[in-house]
Amino acid sequence: MYVPNQLEVDDAATTVANIMANETLFRFGIYVGLIGYGIFLILPLVLSKLLSPVSKIPAVLMVTFAVVSVPISYVNMLNEFAVLTLIGKANYLTAFTAEELRAQISLHLRYYDNGNLMASIFWGLWLLPFGYLVFRSGVLPKVIGLMLMFGCFGYLINFTGRFLFYDQYHGSTLASFITIPGSLGEIGICLWLLIVGVKEKQTS
Repeated sequence: MYVPNQLEVDDAATTVANIMANETLFRFGIYVGLIGYGIFLILPLVLSKLLSPVSKIPAVLMVTFAVVSVPISYVNMLNEFAVLTLIGKANYLTAFTAEELRAQISLHLRYYDNGNLMASIFWGLWLLPFGYLVFRSGVLPKVIGLMLMFGCFGYLINFTGRFLFYDQYHGSTLASFITIPGSLGEIGICLWLLIVGVKEKQTS
């Protein structure tokens, strides 16, 4: 989240100039992204081990939806690698004018945004069974489970709005707030597991 906020602005030419002036930061963003998606491949498997005793089918769905998003995300990262190629110093790039290179870079950045939008379908879908398992677990806060389930619909509404109603949706109040419950739920469950842990479920 940090790197795009530092480099990308509404003006395409300025965004390209920022990337070219801060190539190391742009590379660092790609590197962290690759590590993050690798961790996201492991995370649902660990959560499944914790939560599958609650209900096996939602646990399988949780893992499936999360894992499907990973190859989409990795393939999508090729668009950022393409940007690195285009801002490089290779001799064959002299065949393009500066304006053509900027257009190509802007195009790959848009492709990358579109790829993230497609992956966000599964970033949302996995939260529904995940939230359900958290809610039903009896060892984790129910409110976090509810936020995770609401987050699923937030992601799907965001995808629908951006894909079908972009002009009306972009910059709207709904677009600004619709993904907040999911973000709070995801951050909340991470902090809870790291700080509080899982309380032992009481049995009679």
